[in-house]
Formats: sequence, structure tokens, C-alpha cells
Amino acid sequence: MDETAARDAFERALQTHAPGFGTYFLARLLDLDITYPEGKCVVRMPVRDFQFNPIGCLHGGMIATVMDISMGHLLRHSYGVGGATLEMKVQYLRAITGGTVRAEAQFLRRGRRLAFVESRLYDEADRLAVVATSTWKMPEATRKD
Repeated sequence: MDETAARDAFERALQTHAPGFGTYFLARLLDLDITYPEGKCVVRMPVRDFQFNPIGCLHGGMIATVMDISMGHLLRHSYGVGGATLEMKVQYLRAITGGTVRAEAQFLRRGRRLAFVESRLYDEADRLAVVATSTWKMPEATRKD
């Protein structure tokens, strides 16, 4: 592991983090780039070796985190307040060992109390690597009952 790069990423996150979506410590540590094109949330993350599991590829927990962030930020961007993840299923299709990954979240269905969201994660070569679906409790502010 490149210890200098890991320390630099941690120090940069400590110096630049702030409360809020996209600026909190974990988003800064992972160097996330978050955009909202056409009803989606897209999160790009450079893959670094301090994010690897013992067999040398991006850790599944890191992947799940980025995908959860993409879905949560989509909810926040769409409604002005965040929801809560009730459950999440992740299907790992291929290992990721470098480059930049891209998670694209979109709504599958939105109801008054629940939202069903999907995130698809692509590797640097634009190959589908992971699919996640989740159920979110809608924020109280969005309810009409």
C-alpha cells in the first residue's frame, strides 16, 4: 500500500471536510465527484490501493458505500432532505483493481412513504461491475398524508 498517498488523502479530508452532502469527511477521503445529470446522481471515485481488500481489488464494503452514497444523494437532491436506507442488496459482477469507478443512481419507483432506487457501478472501461438496489424511507417533508 502506498502509505504516503493514504496519509495525504486522510490529511486532505481532515483539512477540507465540512458538514453537508458531498463535503463531509468520507466524501473528501474518497475524493468523490458528485453530479446530478438528467434525474440521476453520478458519483465518480478514483480507486486507490488503501481501499483494497487483502486479495488486491476494491473492497466490497467500499463499493457498497459509494453506491449507498449515490442513492442517498439522489434522494437528497430530489427532495431537499435525505431519507433513510431500509435495506440494500448488492450484486458484485466483476473485480475492480484500478482506475476510476462511476456509480449511477436512479429511481425505480417513488411512493409517498418508500422509494425504490438502483445504482449501477461501472469500471474505467465502462463495464458494468456492480448493481445495487435499495429501499428508502421517504423523508417526512415529502409525505402528503
